[in-house]
Amino acid sequence: MPVLMTLRAQGDPQRLEEHARANRDEMRGIVELAGRHGLLAHRFYGSDDGRIMVADEWPDQESFRAFFEEAAPRIQALMDAAGMTSEPEVVFWRKLESHDEVGWND
Repeated sequence: MPVLMTLRAQGDPQRLEEHARANRDEMRGIVELAGRHGLLAHRFYGSDDGRIMVADEWPDQESFRAFFEEAAPRIQALMDAAGMTSEPEVVFWRKLESHDEVGWND
């Protein structure tokens, strides 16, 4: 069963966007590597108070962990460029059967 992975850290959302614009090939390369590990969906989000969140859907936790281990130097460079100042907090979430789903291909 797929899992949602969130990664949150203190950082500068604007710097992340600027880095992504200036380094499109590297950003695409990281997501392509993630795809080879099974990535199903991916988004970055930023808050007005200086937080960055990644929301991914993976087939399972092990797929994410294998990707993260292989991509660690590239991810660290991205986190540095985004001014991330805290250790990322990674949480895995399982979908609950609440019978009120909307969106995401119900």
